[in-house]
This record gives sequence, C-alpha cells and structure tokens, in this order.
Amino acid sequence: MVLLEDECHLLWGDVCGLVWGKRNQPIEVSVSNQRLRQSYYGTVNLLSGQFHLQAAEAGNGKNTVTYVKALQALYPQSRIWLIWDGASYHRYGQMRDYLAEVNADLPPDAWPVTCFLFAPNAPEQNPVEDIWLKGKNWLRKHFAQNKTFAQVKQCFADHLSDLIFHSVKFSWYWPYPQVN
Repeated sequence: MVLLEDECHLLWGDVCGLVWGKRNQPIEVSVSNQRLRQSYYGTVNLLSGQFHLQAAEAGNGKNTVTYVKALQALYPQSRIWLIWDGASYHRYGQMRDYLAEVNADLPPDAWPVTCFLFAPNAPEQNPVEDIWLKGKNWLRKHFAQNKTFAQVKQCFADHLSDLIFHSVKFSWYWPYPQVN
C-alpha cells in the first residue's frame, strides 16, 4: 500500500473569506481568538485516491506513531509504504523507535512499514498539500455557515472525508515496478 502523507494545522483565521467593497476602502472583518488551532494527519492512497484524515492535538512523534498504527489497522493485510516530508518527528525519536520495533529483525523487503522522504524543501511534490488547499478553499467559500471553530473543523473534515482525490502528481510515483 503506497500512501502519501502530510500534516495540516487549521487555524480559526483560515476560514476568513474575501468580500467585495468600494474601491480603495478596506473592509475590516473582525476575527476573534486566532490562536484556535487543530492539527490533522492526512494520507492519500496512491492507487485509489482515498483520503484518510485524523485529528491530533499537534504534529509530533507520539501522534505520528498513533497515526501510523491507525493506517496499519486500515490496511491490516498490506505492507505500507509511506512517502512524507522530512519533519524531525517522522525521522527521529518515537517514530524511529516504532519502526525498529515493528520491522524488528525482518529483511527490508518484508517490513510492514517502510518510509520514504520527499526531496527536502519541496512541498510541491506532495499531492496532500493540494488536498489541504482544497479543504481550506472550501472553508473560505463557506465561511458564512461556520460561526464557531467547532463548525469550521467539522466542515473541513466532512469535506475532505467525502472526496476521492486524483492528481497528476500521482503519476510521479506510480507505476514503478518496485512498487508492485
């Protein structure tokens, strides 16, 4: 199973939309408590386009391991190949310890979880970045219906969970014989 992964941090201010007004006259829209924040882990299945979303209090080693375990539960009979960015919590600490535990003494071609990194500083390589943008654009288009941050989070999650994603970027990673 080839999965492309990324994290997103949704802020209360992300819901603000644009409004039309008189030329050369700024329109102020007050937004209260912009510090409200929700982190999400998201993974798109390279073959099916199915998106898996999970809320977390932050992007860190503990939550990354929890998310990888959730992915393993979704695909219990599959070896998982994760392609993600070089965030420190993807490469070190709890995640490194988890990979050592779950892959144990197995040869690399039998590992239940294998991780690959996108090129450094290249978010354009990750189609999940495009998915986050779709979700945030959806929020901006529907900002009038979301009066509370709880509604914003629900709207964001509902929109992303209902869609199957296809991207020209998928062809950058598939088909390759080594992925079969």
